[in-house]
Amino acid sequence: MTKQEFQNLVKQDIVILDGATGSNLMKAGMPRGVCTEQWICDNPEAITRLQKAYQEAGSQIVYAPTFSANAISLQNHGLEKHVRDLNLRLVDISRQAVGDSCLIAGDLTTTGKQELTYEELLGAYREQIEALMEAGADLLVAETMLGVTEPMAVLDAAAGELPVMCTLTVESDGSLFFGGNIYEAVETLEEMGAAAVGINCSTGPDQLFSVVENMRKRVQIPLIVKPNAGMPVIDENGCPVYSMGAEEFAGHMKRMTEIGANIVGGCCGTTPEYIRQVKEALGRQR
Repeated sequence: MTKQEFQNLVKQDIVILDGATGSNLMKAGMPRGVCTEQWICDNPEAITRLQKAYQEAGSQIVYAPTFSANAISLQNHGLEKHVRDLNLRLVDISRQAVGDSCLIAGDLTTTGKQELTYEELLGAYREQIEALMEAGADLLVAETMLGVTEPMAVLDAAAGELPVMCTLTVESDGSLFFGGNIYEAVETLEEMGAAAVGINCSTGPDQLFSVVENMRKRVQIPLIVKPNAGMPVIDENGCPVYSMGAEEFAGHMKRMTEIGANIVGGCCGTTPEYIRQVKEALGRQR
């Protein structure tokens, strides 16, 4: 997919992304503490069912489950030599799940480490991106980023080969966890050639309207909003339970499109039902 093809897609209508992956895999039996990417390769049925359900609910882009499949993060599980194999396999699983009915975004995320040099980040992301491109990803997404440096490295590593969507996770006031704020960050990423920018994870959508309105004033490119299903509480089993139901979530997401969001989806706590409700709230017939 070219950047122009991506822009044409967004011009047609609001683009609908998928919802959560990790929280749904936990419900499907994925143990805590395992390497998610390896577990999916060993147990592809859970992600296959989930992504098929997202496609049927209305998702136009699904995220391949390659979230932390970079050498720096995989080192935590002794799998840093398996970047290529894991990314190839994970994109193929997504392609088998949704066929050609959805675009597949190769997913990259934060390493969580502030002490790394830019060159180290660039090398890790370049290795993963090369594998994602070989696997046939239609576009790339740098998501749940904690500061602006890592998505900058993703954009540099991608070198304009595929459209790159960039989303950061923020506090409700727009501040970033690694310092700085979302408003300056999205301006920088637009200047570096991001195809779209915005926020994901963070809080529920009801806490983010002001952030979205102010981001819209700062950039000209498409704006992404992919929030959680409200704020979680921890149940007696130590599992997060998210507070916002699908219908309420969808109502908030419709408002997001009215104040400037062009691309919407859900993050932690959302399910295919949330995406179906978003599609209905936007008046989509198919």
